[in-house]
Amino acid sequence: MTDKTVLALHSAQRDDIADLVTRRPVPGPGLEQVDPFLFLNHHGPQTYPPGNRGLPFGPHPHRGFETVTFILEGELAHRDSAGHESIIRAGGVQWMTAGSGLVHAEVSPEDFRRTGGPLELLQLWINLPSRLKMTSPRYVGVQAGEIPAIPIDHGQATVHLIAGAWGGHHGPIPSLTGVFMTTIDLKAGGKAGFGSLGGRNVFLYIVRGAVKAGGRSIPAWTLAEFDLGGDVLEIEATEDALILFGHAEPIGEPVFAHGPFVMNTREEIVDAIRDFNAGLFDNVSAA
Repeated sequence: MTDKTVLALHSAQRDDIADLVTRRPVPGPGLEQVDPFLFLNHHGPQTYPPGNRGLPFGPHPHRGFETVTFILEGELAHRDSAGHESIIRAGGVQWMTAGSGLVHAEVSPEDFRRTGGPLELLQLWINLPSRLKMTSPRYVGVQAGEIPAIPIDHGQATVHLIAGAWGGHHGPIPSLTGVFMTTIDLKAGGKAGFGSLGGRNVFLYIVRGAVKAGGRSIPAWTLAEFDLGGDVLEIEATEDALILFGHAEPIGEPVFAHGPFVMNTREEIVDAIRDFNAGLFDNVSAA
């Protein structure tokens, strides 16, 4: 077995959306994607005052990929044109497969807009292969208590298993493409190790704190790009840390993206825009 090696570190670039503090490590300078992981926005951390306007993500369409939103602090209301509706609170996750197309809104619930409070979110876009781009939309929302919290390294680390199998445990969200996804809390000196990574792309983003992995020190707000060939990876926190960690088999297909649509060709993007304008995605009012 060989260790995964860090090829490059990519700092998240500041790109605020209205009054929402936002950092984005991918896509960014020198890194278009970590196939099939396309995009990550890190919103916050910040504290909203009472009487705030909340999140600015009113109704908008998607086609051809999946969105995964991690609610680290605060809460998030979801509603979409396929009839799914939920309010997910701190520690929970929502995983939406846009597939053939839907319209959704991700906004702050009325209580949060009235009272304010801390907010921190991660939103990750995961590509779908051509054979699944027009699959039926679906949505799974889970609260913190539904996600296995697996203590390791004598309690120095906790793996929150969202999708995939690990250590005899199974995440509550089934992935159409075998994506493995976690968040991991580590105390300083805590370690987490993962195997069977050969031929899979690793997605490792440091939300806060700092770690060592793949032969490099990785600070907060940084995405580590790894080689494809290594089999194992050990992550060690050099200070208390929270990380987003996943891995997946690369799709290896052309990516043609335009705004909220991710397809394989320009013609498919034109079709998506036409279908949306024709009302085929239906519509949804803000939650």
